[in-house]
Amino acid sequence: MPSPALLQSQLLGIALVGLWLAALAAAALVVRRRWPEQREWSRKLVHIGTGAVVPIAWATGIDRSIALPAAATITLLAALNHRLRVLPAIEDVGRHSYGTIAYGAAITALLALFWPAQPAAVTAGVLVLALGDGTAGLIGPLWPSPSWTLWGHRKSLLGTGAMAAVSLLALLALWGLLVSVGGSASAMPIPVPSPAALVLIVAAGVALEQVALLGLDNLTVPLGVGLLWDLLARGA
Repeated sequence: MPSPALLQSQLLGIALVGLWLAALAAAALVVRRRWPEQREWSRKLVHIGTGAVVPIAWATGIDRSIALPAAATITLLAALNHRLRVLPAIEDVGRHSYGTIAYGAAITALLALFWPAQPAAVTAGVLVLALGDGTAGLIGPLWPSPSWTLWGHRKSLLGTGAMAAVSLLALLALWGLLVSVGGSASAMPIPVPSPAALVLIVAAGVALEQVALLGLDNLTVPLGVGLLWDLLARGA
C-alpha cells in the first residue's frame, strides 16, 4: 500500500499527464485550423510535445502498474484515430504512415523494459525521438541542403544535422541533470553512460531515423536509443 504522500504524487502525475496531452491535442487543432496548408505543423507539435510525458511521469513517481497500461491504452487510441481520423490534426499528413501508433508502441515497450528501474533509458529514447526527430522534420524542409532518398523518404543534410545536434544537447542535459542530482556519475543511484558514449547513442539514433518506412522509425529510434543507453550505462 503506497504512502499518502506517494499516492498524492502519483495522482498529481496522472493529472498533469492528462492535462498535458489534452492541451497538445487542443493546440494541434488550433494550428491545423490556423494554417490548414501546413499539415505537418500540427503533427510535429504533438510529436515534440509528447516528449514531456515521460519526464512528468518520472518526476511524479508514477508506478509501473499505472504507466504501462496507460501507455498501451494511448497506443490503442492512436491506432483507432489512425483508422477513424477522429483527430485529423494528428494523423492527416497526406501520406501512409503508422508513425503515431509506432510512437505509442515505442513508449509502451520502453516502459515494459526499463520502468521504473532505469527511467533514464526511457527518457533518453523519448527525448531523441521527440526533440531530435521532431526538430529535423521542422527544420529540414525550410532551407535547401544536400539530400538523398531512402525507400521513398527524402532526407536532408540540414535535417539530419539538426537531429544530431538537438539529440546530443538533450542527452547531455539529461546526463548533466542526473549527475548533478547524484553528485557524480559514480554516486548515481542508477547507472549512466559516459559523456563520450552519448555521441555513439546519438549516432545510432540518427542512423535508425534514416529508415523511415511507414513511420516505423518512431519505433526503432526510441527503442534503439533506450537499449543502447542502458547497455552503455551498465558497461560504463
